[in-house]
Amino acid sequence: MFTVEQRRARLVARHRLAPSTRADDPVDVVRSVLALHGTDPASVYLQVFARSREPSAGALATAIYDDRRLIRMLGMRRTMFVVDRALAPIVQFSSSDAIAVKIRKGLVREIEQAGVVDGDVSAWLAGVEQSTVDALAERGEAMPADLVADEPRLATKLLMAQGKPYEAVTNITSRVLNGLSAEGKIMRGRPRGSWVSRQSAWSTTEAWLGAPLDEIDADSARVELLRRWLERFGPATITDLRWWTGWTAAQVNKALAPLAPVEVDLHGTPGVVLPSDVDSPLETVDEPAVALLPALDPTPMGWKERGWFLGDHQEPLFDRNGNIGPTIWLDGRIVGGWAQRKDGEIVTRLLEDVGTDVTAAVRAEAERLAVAIGEIRFTPSFRTPLEKELCG
Repeated sequence: MFTVEQRRARLVARHRLAPSTRADDPVDVVRSVLALHGTDPASVYLQVFARSREPSAGALATAIYDDRRLIRMLGMRRTMFVVDRALAPIVQFSSSDAIAVKIRKGLVREIEQAGVVDGDVSAWLAGVEQSTVDALAERGEAMPADLVADEPRLATKLLMAQGKPYEAVTNITSRVLNGLSAEGKIMRGRPRGSWVSRQSAWSTTEAWLGAPLDEIDADSARVELLRRWLERFGPATITDLRWWTGWTAAQVNKALAPLAPVEVDLHGTPGVVLPSDVDSPLETVDEPAVALLPALDPTPMGWKERGWFLGDHQEPLFDRNGNIGPTIWLDGRIVGGWAQRKDGEIVTRLLEDVGTDVTAAVRAEAERLAVAIGEIRFTPSFRTPLEKELCG
């Protein structure tokens, strides 16, 4: 049996949630949580800041955009992630390829319904995709507007959600680029502006990495992804595995079989753990493990079943779609939330009585984070009740 306390202790040590576990290299931070959640550009940096001894936006930018040891890519659950370069092929062939098929089918269907293209829509879209990749290869790096100038069909407009309050006319540019990125043909490059910018240039994968991603068969890739996930997040339930990967039950069970996982009792719920992890020593730290994690952090977003670290705090800390906001952690459990106000102040709210020493440690961590952020201001992509309340 794995107790709640054992799981929390593992989480603190493996996800670097205590001062003594923090890393010097952003790549080590990423490896410790397998993949950063990359939907919100600011959150990517904040995830690394929380787990670094000396937080540096420059060091992370260098790892992503200069050394390219970290890769931004669309992966599990059709979510943007930042992963170690060695993990990129595993994510691509375990998850991204299947997502690319769904993106393309959806776009073909919507173009057909809009009636803006005569003839074979799939063939038409294939032509747009190929000319976009060719234009990008010619330019080396380009913003979406540059590619529209080269391939005007990218500006084809679709009416979305017709008749609904959120009806909108949009062009297919981002849909085509996202689909090509999911196929592994192109990659997001440098942002335009600061590290909170949502606008990025694009490059072909060959131009960005110097070569295409190494090919792995899908079954082997899924086995390896689950093995690495269980190393960082296990033990866990099958529900957790299915949720995080976005795979079917059959895919999860097939990928688990070669790993020969051990069935364990997770404080009353069936779970699985890698055989090598069953009797591993309990990982502990000697100091209060205080951390301020940002919205969409990979630690709280790593499991579907979160009661063992979340307690009764879901309502103020999650939005209606299940996205978590900024959180305060103590010894592997959530005890509060935080936000950045317009003047840059990091404000906190403890949802439990944690004592004066821990309260002081939370305040010190907020000050450390404010220094790392500097003059940058950000708003989470998905706002939660507590975050909005703290911002005033």
